Amino acid sequence: MSSRRSRSRQSGGVSRISDDQIADLISKLQQLIPELRLRSDKVSGSKVLEETCNYIRNLHREVDDLSDRLSELLASTDSNSAQAAIIRSLLM
Repeated sequence: MSSRRSRSRQSGGVSRISDDQIADLISKLQQLIPELRLRSDKVSGSKVLEETCNYIRNLHREVDDLSDRLSELLASTDSNSAQAAIIRSLLM
């Protein structure tokens, strides 16, 4: 089987993205990442992807930390208290 046919089957027949589309997506992604948004110099696509991965990892850490803090707060709060009721309403 040719490698072209193999790639076609692996991708499920999905059309390929052009280089211009990739450049446009990288540019849009750069605008979403705080560390890159304010930079006026040209940033490579690989740097944008690397910083994006770092940003997502940091967001995951923040979510985990906030979840831990919320769990601690709920564990230390009387389940019938006004604070607990407020927290539950915020989570809904």
